[in-house]
Amino acid sequence: MSETQDRTPSPAGPVSPTEVSRVKQKAATLSVIASIVLTLAKFGAAILSGSLALLTDALQGLIDIGSTMFTWFAVRAADKPADDEHHYGHGKFEALAALLETAILFGLSGAILWEAANRLWSGSEPHVAVTPLVIGVLLFSLMVDATRWRTLTMVAKETRSEALAAEALHFATDFVGTALVLLGLILTRMGVPMADSATALALAVFMIATAVKLGRRTVDTLIDAAPKGVAERLREAAQGVAGVVNVEWLRLRPAGGVVQGEIGIQVSRTLPLDRVSAIKDDLLRALAVVEPDSALTVTANPVQVDDETALERVLLIALKMKVPVHHVSVHTIGGRLAVSLDMEVDAQLPLGEAHEVATRLENAIRAEFGGETEVDTHIEPMETGQPSGHNAPWEVVEAIGKAIAQEAAEAGGPIRDIHSVRVRETRNGLVVNYHCRADGALDVAAVHRAVDKIERKVREARPDVCRLVSHAEPAVPPEKPRALP
Repeated sequence: MSETQDRTPSPAGPVSPTEVSRVKQKAATLSVIASIVLTLAKFGAAILSGSLALLTDALQGLIDIGSTMFTWFAVRAADKPADDEHHYGHGKFEALAALLETAILFGLSGAILWEAANRLWSGSEPHVAVTPLVIGVLLFSLMVDATRWRTLTMVAKETRSEALAAEALHFATDFVGTALVLLGLILTRMGVPMADSATALALAVFMIATAVKLGRRTVDTLIDAAPKGVAERLREAAQGVAGVVNVEWLRLRPAGGVVQGEIGIQVSRTLPLDRVSAIKDDLLRALAVVEPDSALTVTANPVQVDDETALERVLLIALKMKVPVHHVSVHTIGGRLAVSLDMEVDAQLPLGEAHEVATRLENAIRAEFGGETEVDTHIEPMETGQPSGHNAPWEVVEAIGKAIAQEAAEAGGPIRDIHSVRVRETRNGLVVNYHCRADGALDVAAVHRAVDKIERKVREARPDVCRLVSHAEPAVPPEKPRALP
């Protein structure tokens, strides 16, 4: 038994997958445009100034253009629905984009680190011209990078996009890198020796640290590491759902901003299927409150619970074997369990086959409670078809109604007020249905004994009655007289 939840919307307000995809693609597109504009500006400033740090920043801009375009394609691919070849969707495309970002950061920082270290080792650094135009380009770049970082961070958080989160982190490094370049140029202008190379070296170290952080998160996604803390919250929410006996397992994996996985729960084996289905629906709603963007499959396994009675266990065995039973009695005699019941089989079934059904049922009950269990079954015929019939004449209805009322009065028991008498003529005889009333404080067993006594008397007086069905209702207590004013 299982059921799947597909990206359940947040209780605060549903957001359609189409809207999420549109926001992500718009953010990625604006990021590509900004990268192109900034890269061209930085190249021009680097050529004018001759700064290694600024040239490195401009080269990083070329990488930014490639990575942002890859992110744009990855976001579009990740939003595609599942198909025959990708049963769990395309969310890992975003993780691949983030992995490429990581590789780019490592490669670029390594090249910068090598060149800066060589310059510092040799002690020679080309002349760097710091002009107002160069400073202006860097200030403009800082403003754009800060805006891009803030915007992409917000969009990535709202849409849970790993590719956009990686891109936002990349632009955060751009901001810090540009700030370092600006600091280096200012120090160079002030006459500090090797300031430009030292700035490039610091920028490379910062980029390596950023790449390590991004790489660790990306690898966790690709190897299906469970999101930190999510499993504990989901398990706690599942344990609080009515009907869930225990949480057997919980497996989670991140994929494109969605938490996918499966949860296995235990439910009482005596519950009907519709109740189990309702428990799973309640569970999915509870999990959606904890983790709105999730796609979970629920598997419910039936188990025996501690408070399961012997009667419930017998009825469950019969239900599984598809054998109708009634009048089930369970007793303990001398330390041994004794079970007796009435079972119904097709009226046309040969006795030999009916006895085989009874034997299988008895063996199943003994297997449940132990071989020493005493089991007795009474075989009754069951009408499996739908015999045709018609309403009896009114004089027959009136006569049987009077007979029931007379027997109830003569019995002197709790049954009274016979009404709603209906009589149908069938090929097997008369089928009588009637309503009666009894004291609502009486227990069901007492009312049932009284009704059975009336039924036996009526069938003795009217052999043509093959079945008598009564419906007992609680008597309405008489109203107390109102006191006069």
